[in-house]
Amino acid sequence: MAKDKQQKHDVAETNAASSKIKRKEFEKELAKLQVELTRLQTWVKATGARVIVIFEGRDTAGKGGVISRITARTSPRVYRHVALPAPSDREKTQIYMQRYIAHFPAAGEIILFDRSWYNRAGVERVMGFCTDEEYERFLLVTPAIEREMVVQNGIILRKYFLDISQDEQRRRFEARIDDPVKHWKLSPMDIESVRRWWDYTAAYRRMIEATHTPEAPWYIVPADDKRRARLNLIRHLLDTIPYKKVDIDLPKKVPETQPRPKGATEGLGAGGPIPSHY
Repeated sequence: MAKDKQQKHDVAETNAASSKIKRKEFEKELAKLQVELTRLQTWVKATGARVIVIFEGRDTAGKGGVISRITARTSPRVYRHVALPAPSDREKTQIYMQRYIAHFPAAGEIILFDRSWYNRAGVERVMGFCTDEEYERFLLVTPAIEREMVVQNGIILRKYFLDISQDEQRRRFEARIDDPVKHWKLSPMDIESVRRWWDYTAAYRRMIEATHTPEAPWYIVPADDKRRARLNLIRHLLDTIPYKKVDIDLPKKVPETQPRPKGATEGLGAGGPIPSHY
């Protein structure tokens, strides 16, 4: 019986691996989407549009990965990545939303929140960093804040929740432990999220139910396949913003270089070159 169960598990893993999008196909499709992201960027600058994109999800779900693909070929002056640390003592005395509102977009900006005000309904709720009263009030007022202060104020708002399975989360945490360049991604709070999987499940379920509104709906992104999740999320973001291609006044050709002045030499003169190790 146990042997049959293991065989079925092995077959399921093999099928899942074979269905995952291959790197070459992923990079080809991503390149097309990145062209469109730059066109969205040009449209936002030209029209003065304001956009907020929220990325929420379980630890290791791939929020940072999709944000890095969005910003890889775009301008940091338009696409601004915001990942706030724990609140300072001063910020703890402010109205909860205050430190997030400070990062809302000006005209011609797209703000990418790597976690957001929804920390209150997730980690703060599960780990006991807020009171029951603060938590209930957050769920009550957030839909109104998003409707009145964001959407009806002309800001385009998109909320994405990247969802992964329990087995995949454990696998990704193990990979981080084994990979030195990923050690910075590990924290006691992240590890605790593995142990409290079902507490987080209940918290996220209630969060989405309470704040999924016609004005500011949640979009759930299945993220066990990282590559497919990145492509689907970016495609959806582009499809739901009514941008248009804006013509850019490009130069017809690269201008000729000015003649070398008499006595001028190549190189900068002062300073010292770095060692050539490669």
